[in-house]
Amino acid sequence: MQKSLRRALWAGVFVVASTAMVPISQASAAAACAPAWSSTAVYVKDNVASQSGHNYTAKWWTQNESPATHSGQWDVWIDNGACGGGPTTPPTTPPTTTPTTPPTTPPTTSPTTGGPSGKNVVGYFAEWGVYARQYFVKNIVTSGSAAKMTHILYAFGNTSNGQCSIGDSYADYDMAYTTANSVDGVADTWDAGALRGNFNQLRKLKKMYPNIKVIWSFGGWTWSGGFTQAAANPAAFADSCYNLVKDSRWSDVFDGIDIDWEYPNACGLSCDSSGPAAYNNVISALRNRFGSSFIITSAISADGTNGGKLDVADYASGIQKLNLVFPMTYDYFGAFSPQGPTAPHSPLTSYAGIPTAGFYADAAIQKLKSKGVPANKILLGIGFYGRGWTGVTQSAPGGTATGAAPGTYEAGIEDYKVLKNSCPATGTVGGTAYAYCGNNWWGYDTPSTIAGKMTYVKNQGLAGAFFWEFSGDTGNGELVSAIKNNL
Repeated sequence: MQKSLRRALWAGVFVVASTAMVPISQASAAAACAPAWSSTAVYVKDNVASQSGHNYTAKWWTQNESPATHSGQWDVWIDNGACGGGPTTPPTTPPTTTPTTPPTTPPTTSPTTGGPSGKNVVGYFAEWGVYARQYFVKNIVTSGSAAKMTHILYAFGNTSNGQCSIGDSYADYDMAYTTANSVDGVADTWDAGALRGNFNQLRKLKKMYPNIKVIWSFGGWTWSGGFTQAAANPAAFADSCYNLVKDSRWSDVFDGIDIDWEYPNACGLSCDSSGPAAYNNVISALRNRFGSSFIITSAISADGTNGGKLDVADYASGIQKLNLVFPMTYDYFGAFSPQGPTAPHSPLTSYAGIPTAGFYADAAIQKLKSKGVPANKILLGIGFYGRGWTGVTQSAPGGTATGAAPGTYEAGIEDYKVLKNSCPATGTVGGTAYAYCGNNWWGYDTPSTIAGKMTYVKNQGLAGAFFWEFSGDTGNGELVSAIKNNL
């Protein structure tokens, strides 16, 4: 799953446990005990199991999440109270360790627009967008998107020499903003020690929207090579990250750190052979260094194949220490295979003729759950862009091509805001959209397909959705609205 120059890639689901959520057949002290909970069994919404003399009802899909330790407000099980018949047999397989960090607190300031609060809406801001794209932090506000966000991921910091380092110092903290492009209409100064650039704009944004948390993301497709050296000395890597993120010039800007390693013990732009434990070792070192109250997240592979990227590293142990995790459920297919077959790059579900079995979002989500990753840490990824081919002669997926379709900034890739007008969607497949115009074929998400994906997020009990990246959206933020309004 590729993305040139840039590369994209939850805290808990806010569930109010009330009597209205408990099935009518709720157990009482005299009720019979349901079948004993099993760590290997799969439970879905409204399934009942017993453990240690209590009956529990599942709120959503779960496996290997012990009812006794996962029945709080933020978790998957509802405790229906004591049941008769004595304690049930305890599971033979111990449950996975409860995460050491609690879910992040829901925003104290409710968004002024959008759906009910509680789910996370997380978007990437690309540091280089201030150049050719002329997309500034101000645009997050003028599009109406700022009021709908819970977190912003700032992409990217580098991982040179196994350490966290600045990605683009000019864009990050030196570029002087004018009154016209500053988020609050106040121009930057050249006073000694004054913070400028994106960092200062994000600082101003947070003052305007105190509910937004800003997370500095490190790595990505281009800059993941340094993680191999980081894995050789995780403590030193964590120290370098702490010193950079907590630098006194901008320490108030960042509420968290994100690790976008593409890919531990596998190949991306470069290959890593640090071993299955490397990912957990790096995340553990960061948690130890930053402490329990700092937000730590990670963008990870969304490879749902057997023996694929999610199976060659111990993601589950590392995710235990995270607040949120972002499986990159996009870029499955594209003109990096120039002759096709044509296929939408972000299918939610499988479909007849899909080029690679397991290359779709639900396969990745279910694989993570099967490894014991809590649903209420997982976000679904949405691409605000399409991937496309040219030289295509059929409208349905599965056609041949001659190469990448023309794109504004890169062949084979185009922003949604362009495609919605230049090549409107002509069909849907696998829960996403595709478009055939002339001899070009594109796959991308629309407000309608995003609404369907948000229904999936709710049905699966996921923590929300994240997207790459702001500048692909329309000037009035219609894709961000589609996410927020349907969660």
